[in-house]
Amino acid sequence: MRKTLAAAALAVCAGPALADGDVVTYETDLSYGDVAFGLENAILDEGLVIDHVSDVGGMLSRTRADVGSDVVLYEAAEAYGFCSATVSRAVMEADPMNIAYCPYHVFIMQEAGEETVTIGYRGYPDGPMDQVEALLDRIARSAIGMD
Repeated sequence: MRKTLAAAALAVCAGPALADGDVVTYETDLSYGDVAFGLENAILDEGLVIDHVSDVGGMLSRTRADVGSDVVLYEAAEAYGFCSATVSRAVMEADPMNIAYCPYHVFIMQEAGEETVTIGYRGYPDGPMDQVEALLDRIARSAIGMD
């Protein structure tokens, strides 16, 4: 219970959504592990199944020397992929080409040398895909205690 209260107190420090092009992000002082745990739970709480977790940070770290770089980008960075049968059906009935956007992803990252953890998702075209953005925003906010 004490850890839950501490996590909830830290989540209050989460920043507002910032649109940067087509990416929406929230920043928090929660630990990376707490954000990852919160994200997994937020996805499951929506009744969804995590299809894949891509360890983007690990891949970039592992291949850094192979591509001739010495830049360390992240302490950790992952993208969680999942789909919603209900939302996907709705957006694909509106336009079958919306298949191009599935599965949906929420990412978490902690830049090298930084304490702040960022959670976010990419934006989609206006219209039927607004349903997907609402789902992703609900999940991202829930993961860091902003729900």
